Amino acid sequence: MPVKFVLNKNAPPGSVPVKIYTDEVEPMALQQLKNIAQLPIIHSHLAVMPDVHVGKGATVGSVIPTLSAVIPSAVGVDIGCGMNAVRTSLHAHQLPDNLKALREAIEVKVPIGQGRHKMISARESACKILAPGVDRLFEKHPGLLKKLHQPQKTWVTQMGSLGGGNHFIEICLDEANAVWVMLHSGSRGIGNAIGQHFIQLARRDMAGHMHNMPDKDLAYFSEGNPHFFDYIEAVNLAQEYARVNRQEMMKLVMNCLKTQLPKFTLTSEAINCHHNYVVRERHFERDVYVTRKGAISAKKGQLGIIPGSMGARSFIVCGRGNAESFHSCAHGAGRKMSRTAARQRFARQDLEEQTLGVCCRKDKGVIDEIPAAYKDISRVMENQSDLVEVVHTLRQVICIKG
Repeated sequence: MPVKFVLNKNAPPGSVPVKIYTDEVEPMALQQLKNIAQLPIIHSHLAVMPDVHVGKGATVGSVIPTLSAVIPSAVGVDIGCGMNAVRTSLHAHQLPDNLKALREAIEVKVPIGQGRHKMISARESACKILAPGVDRLFEKHPGLLKKLHQPQKTWVTQMGSLGGGNHFIEICLDEANAVWVMLHSGSRGIGNAIGQHFIQLARRDMAGHMHNMPDKDLAYFSEGNPHFFDYIEAVNLAQEYARVNRQEMMKLVMNCLKTQLPKFTLTSEAINCHHNYVVRERHFERDVYVTRKGAISAKKGQLGIIPGSMGARSFIVCGRGNAESFHSCAHGAGRKMSRTAARQRFARQDLEEQTLGVCCRKDKGVIDEIPAAYKDISRVMENQSDLVEVVHTLRQVICIKG
């Protein structure tokens, strides 16, 4: 489907159009988008994906192109959060009838929630690659040390761990019953600390101009700001940490499967993509910083992952390279209900019914992740048919939530 409607179609002075790929947008999200559109640093227009919903700092599902500037709170604190997926040579009939033991074996190998590896050397080789950048970051910004408990140890022991919230590991089957492994996580504590640190610096640096800002959360660094390149360096480090973190978790899951299942090989290239990040790209004849807040890159021919909820389908997609969306697409189903509202409305029985056939936690601790708290993934995919082509449709048989 093409753009559903345009906010600020006849853009008022000092504002840009907002092109939205759905007609289901909550009023608070529309106000957030209007606020972003008023910033003088926005290039051309905003693109809004069909999984759009209210976010902290900026609207989730928004693609924000900025000229010689970046908005730390638009990138957020889960920097580099994204997806990793790979197909195996295994098929459904090779999985055990009872999947609980396999799920529990993965949970032992991969720390979930607030868990981390006990040994500081657990992911030594992966951390060694990132160590120079981390050391330089702590040296230039000692304030980060206050935001991390035992910082030199935390970022190392969290490498290869899942985290909480909507992060997950899934075993899925595609339309041919081939077994896939798919996971969702980000930069863990170090990304959170980087995000918080630079969001506060941006607010402080723009303190004298806040009266001109539609929302103080949208404080930004321009290229002339002394913190601009420090932030770019730090956010790139967090994004690389997130990518490597997913890669390390995938290794752990694969090692676990090798001990539990028949011998197998990998039959497709691993897809590892961010959906909370900023990157330098060229669009509409200008070099810009593109912040994808709950969106993934969908360049022509580029593979991506769009997960549903823990009881819905997920999709491996191929980008169409749609210029109007800044070569982007949705990052998932998108929430339609807050976590608090989901806990108040649903009970354990609802969760059990909505995750029937999926081996997963079904206790009150994950009710906020109940499928009904998310938008209909089929509708999301229908609304972005101009942006991506579906390559594989996946359904999960195991879902591990943090």
